[in-house]
Amino acid sequence: MQPSTLNSARRWIIVRQMFFAALSAGTMLVVGYGMYSMLRINGFNVLKGAIFALFLILLSPIVLSFWTAVLGFAVRLFGGGALEFTRALPDPAAPGADGPLTAVVVPVYNEDPVRVFAGLKATYESLEETGFLPYFEFFILSDTTDPDTWIREEMALQDFRQAVSDPSRIYYRNRRENVDRKTGNIADFCAGWGGRYRYMIVFDADSIMTGTCLTNLVRLMENYPNAGIIQAPPLPVNRNTFFGRMRQFATHAYSSVFITGLNFWQGGAANYWGHNAIIRIQPFIEHCRLPKLSGPEPLGGSILSHDFVEAAFMRRAGWKVYLATELGGSYEEVPPSLISYAARDRRWCQGNMQHMRLLLIPGLHPVNRLHLCLGVMAYLAAPLWMLMLLVSTIEGIRESIRPHPYFPAGPSLYPIWTISVEQQAIWLFVAVMCLLMAPKALSLLTHLFHRKQRAEFGGGGKLALSVFLETIASTLLAPVLAFLQTHFVTGILMGRNVKWEAQDRGEPQTGYGEAVARHWPSTLLGIVWSVLLLTEAPKLFWWFSPVLLGFLLVIPMSVWSSRVSLGEWARKRGLFLTPEEAETPPILLGLERALAWAGSRQWAKEAEAVERVLHDPDVRAVHLSLLEDGEPKDDLRRNYIKGLELKYQHDGAAALTPREKRDLLWDEEAIQDLLTAAGTA
Repeated sequence: MQPSTLNSARRWIIVRQMFFAALSAGTMLVVGYGMYSMLRINGFNVLKGAIFALFLILLSPIVLSFWTAVLGFAVRLFGGGALEFTRALPDPAAPGADGPLTAVVVPVYNEDPVRVFAGLKATYESLEETGFLPYFEFFILSDTTDPDTWIREEMALQDFRQAVSDPSRIYYRNRRENVDRKTGNIADFCAGWGGRYRYMIVFDADSIMTGTCLTNLVRLMENYPNAGIIQAPPLPVNRNTFFGRMRQFATHAYSSVFITGLNFWQGGAANYWGHNAIIRIQPFIEHCRLPKLSGPEPLGGSILSHDFVEAAFMRRAGWKVYLATELGGSYEEVPPSLISYAARDRRWCQGNMQHMRLLLIPGLHPVNRLHLCLGVMAYLAAPLWMLMLLVSTIEGIRESIRPHPYFPAGPSLYPIWTISVEQQAIWLFVAVMCLLMAPKALSLLTHLFHRKQRAEFGGGGKLALSVFLETIASTLLAPVLAFLQTHFVTGILMGRNVKWEAQDRGEPQTGYGEAVARHWPSTLLGIVWSVLLLTEAPKLFWWFSPVLLGFLLVIPMSVWSSRVSLGEWARKRGLFLTPEEAETPPILLGLERALAWAGSRQWAKEAEAVERVLHDPDVRAVHLSLLEDGEPKDDLRRNYIKGLELKYQHDGAAALTPREKRDLLWDEEAIQDLLTAAGTA
């Protein structure tokens, strides 16, 4: 596909968007009318009105997802979409040709340096193999506050520089104050270094990208000078727990159809996912600075979910944001257990809920407004769904215990008979389930139609069985996640702020004690709800049984799904396989080698930061070489640091808080004073 073809296709984007909107609106109308017809049969009341309103709100994202998948399936069935612009890439230029300088930026916050630097080493080596390394430089942008992790980062950096061919391309800095979290970290880089580079490729701490993917992102930017951001969709890899493997498989199995459908109707107003994407730095600096929301956190202050907003601001300024559907070579990792998944979800929830305040910002593209709205609904849907179930329960119990008024007030010759709505309810249930399950079914068909893709997932039979099992597991987990998200949303609306902590990127396994502590409210809710329905509205119990079963089984599901042994059991039987497991890409083999390298280094072992700096000359030399120039100290600060020195001399490092250790380690003069006092200066 040539660029002219792509430009011609863009002229049809409004037509495609109108077509998508018409399909979605028509489906909403038909299904919504079916729900209304069922509810009004035996009389419409306030409770039924609430059920109907909640049903329509919750139906909208389901319908949008359905038609996105259907259109994505159709596009792939007929040979690809107009916005798969990777086909328009020219042949690679020779490595010696002039090219723009690109920064690979890696914001980290109290992350395990073993994983961070192993991923960087594998990426660096893959990039070096392309011959285009001279056009890239790497920045580790540390917001790490834990002193032990900070010193390990510095020693990991030293080893990383010694292990690569050109250490001058590796930069590191640790911010003294973590202003505005990740967005402030990136903004700080742009202010200090942005003028040196045309592009930056943003990594997460667990990101890994092939050299070919990195160079292709730059080539796409060069080929489409109106592009502000190009997102390379990351695929999850390297999980071994049952939960992690199931989520990993689901992304591989279902995402291609859905992303193709997104590109059908979003065009150049795609989303930025916060990492594994290339950004044109100058317009990013000029147009993507995030506003401070008025009022206190959690709904005010700094915007946590920055990526959707930055994409919207880039598009508002006239720059396009694209999703490079077929690029490949972009990877990440997913949470390994239900509890770690919920912990990540909690932070995302607060960020997305802040988007409610941005929906009416002037000048945003309608598609970006829709993305922001769907981001809010991703979490607001949970309490609305729980509310609809609650209202439905109340209405069901009310109808079961209140006799039907066959002869209402006033003269009447004939009774008003109650009419069964069971048939209508079944048809409506089937319709909604078709909307929910069609994206998975269409994704399965897409892979089954291609022999190579079937083989990559372990064969057609194993692929179909994996989809079936994943669907059952997701159905049982859905009410639990909805309950947790309801708790998150309620807490945010009540003013409880999220604590910004590093994501757990290992594979710790959940014990029964932890599972009971985290999930007992869900289990108790399931027991009470089940007893109430069985005693007061038995027919309604069977309609609610999938939801109730999820609540009742959450504790053993949380424990068992976190087990690596169960994940390995599934792998050996060909379940939840991904293409990267059928044929491991070289970069993932490189990551395995890099993890072994990093894990064997002395710095990888936990150690007391202050003691290491004071007693190991090599560690101290590296640390002091990386310290930025300190700010002038007033008398209050000088006395505070002197007090920390005395506290350490009398009681040792264990008496210092992490913040106090960090303050000491930031002060070169204090380090020299302690060395002099110990007679080792």
